[in-house]
Amino acid sequence: MKITPDMLRQEFVGLDAKVVKSSNPNQKGISGKIIKETRNTLVILHKRTKKSVIKDVTVFHFMMPDGTVLEVDGKAIVGSPETRLKKRVRRRW
Repeated sequence: MKITPDMLRQEFVGLDAKVVKSSNPNQKGISGKIIKETRNTLVILHKRTKKSVIKDVTVFHFMMPDGTVLEVDGKAIVGSPETRLKKRVRRRW
């Protein structure tokens, strides 16, 4: 699926996510519902525990409400949710 800038501007809290690649091998495979987003991290509820995942060094799979899976490099979503909505997204693909 082709990623558009509008997809990167949406709210990620509440979506299901999975860590596909990470420079930290302990974070690979973490999956669950996103419960909090900060400037540099996503907090994922994984098996009833909260796991904090750094955005910058991770590749995520997000399950969209319509059922499609969106693969996003974390570098594209670094920033607080409020400022990410305002800024223009540079195409890196």
